Amino acid sequence: MKRRGSHGSQPLLVVLSGPSGVGKDAILTRMRELGRHFHYVVTATTRPKRACEKNGEDYHFLSRQKFQRVLDEDGFLEWATVYGNYYGVPRDEITSALSRGVDVIVKVDVQGAATIKKILPQAVFIFLMPPSMEELEKRLRNRLSESSTDLALRLKSAKEEAESLLLFDYAITSRQDKLDDVVFQIDAIIAAEKCRVKPNIVEL
Repeated sequence: MKRRGSHGSQPLLVVLSGPSGVGKDAILTRMRELGRHFHYVVTATTRPKRACEKNGEDYHFLSRQKFQRVLDEDGFLEWATVYGNYYGVPRDEITSALSRGVDVIVKVDVQGAATIKKILPQAVFIFLMPPSMEELEKRLRNRLSESSTDLALRLKSAKEEAESLLLFDYAITSRQDKLDDVVFQIDAIIAAEKCRVKPNIVEL
């Protein structure tokens, strides 16, 4: 049975990625506020919860033992170790939404995007870029959640991740003071994908 998303088209799997601190969470929050109709996949992680975060909303915060149980049951579409913590994309959230004809958006790091690209090349891959490395460093410092060692590691990784740009279908510059502009650019990408003569059908 063919699944249909908005406007009678095939449902999309959109993979949103970019370096740590580029603003992925802020953009997804703004998309929800503006009423963009997606299933927003909640990533599972073993990293400690920050004070401003909510379990089940920002992330599924799991113990390493629980994460391993889900992993053993093949419950993640992809998973990785990032800065010493485990992250995984729940497979059932994606399959359930796609089966209902709902477009899905998942937030992952560049390593995760590369893994999903191998499994589901039919997905739409969007890379968020900082306006500059100086701006990215400022954002990470303002977040006050990384040690100086972690900060240096994240900045080094961001420079390396920028070299993976050709992995993606689209690139958008993420400006903190212009979140709506970023959302509108994502809207334009979705609209273009919905108009494909030969749609990319995600089979999972």
